[in-house]
Amino acid sequence: MRSHTECLRIVATVAALLTSLLSMAAAPVARTAASKLGRPTHAEIDRALGIVKADPNLSSESTVKTLRWTSGESEPSKDLGWLTWIAGLFWWLDQSARVLVWGVIVTLAGALVVYVVRVARAGAGAGPGEGSFIAPTHVRELDIRPESLPSNIGATARALWDNGEHRASLALLYRGTLSRLAHVHDVPIRDSSTEGDCIALATGRLPQTTCEYVSRVVRVWQRFGYGHEDVRDVVVHGLCDDFARLLDLPSAPVSIPTEGAA
Repeated sequence: MRSHTECLRIVATVAALLTSLLSMAAAPVARTAASKLGRPTHAEIDRALGIVKADPNLSSESTVKTLRWTSGESEPSKDLGWLTWIAGLFWWLDQSARVLVWGVIVTLAGALVVYVVRVARAGAGAGPGEGSFIAPTHVRELDIRPESLPSNIGATARALWDNGEHRASLALLYRGTLSRLAHVHDVPIRDSSTEGDCIALATGRLPQTTCEYVSRVVRVWQRFGYGHEDVRDVVVHGLCDDFARLLDLPSAPVSIPTEGAA
C-alpha cells in the first residue's frame, strides 16, 4: 500500500503534466522548444506539491483546539477548594456517625446514673420522719410562718372572739391550724392548697381526733367567712381550748396500712 506522501507525489505529478499540456496548448512556440513529451521538471513537481499541501482537505495534518485546566493555573483550584472541604466533611460524618451516636448514649446514661445516685444519697441522709417536704411560708394570701403567730394561739383567738373581733379570731385559728399542720406535723401543704386539700392531706397522717379537729376548724371558718353564718360562742370556745392540746405538739406517727394487709 502506498503511503500518503507517495499518493500526494503522484497527484502532484499528474497535476504537473496537465499544467504542462495546458501550457503547450496555450504557447505552441514554447512547447516547440520542448516538443518531446518528457517528464516535468523537479521545480514544477515541487510547486504542484506545495499547492496540494496547502489545501486543508488534502493535508495530512490538522489542528484541533480544546479547553482544559492546566496545573499551572491556581484560580480553579481555589474556587473548587471549598467543595473539596465539604465533601471531606460529609465523608467524616458518615464514618463517625456511629461513634457519635454511641457517645451521646453513653453521656446520657452517665448523667442518669449520677442523678439516681444523688437522689438515693439524699433519701438515705434524711432522718426519721424527714422528707423532701419544705413547709411554705404562705397558703394563698395567709401567712403561716410560726414567727408571725402568737405563742398561745388558742388563748389569743378566744380573747379576740370575746372582744367582738369574730373574723380576726376565726382567721387566727385557721392560720394557726395550717401553720401547725405544715411546720409541726409535716403535713405536705402547698402554697396553693385549699381548705379541702388541707383536710385530705391531714387524713391518714394524723390521729383521728386531730383530723376531726382540723375538719371542725375548716367548717367553722367557711361558714363564717364565706357563708356569713352566725357561730355560737360555745363552738368557738371549744375550738380555742382544744388547739394547744391537739396541734401544738407533734403527733405520734400513724401507720398507714398497705394494700393486701390482713
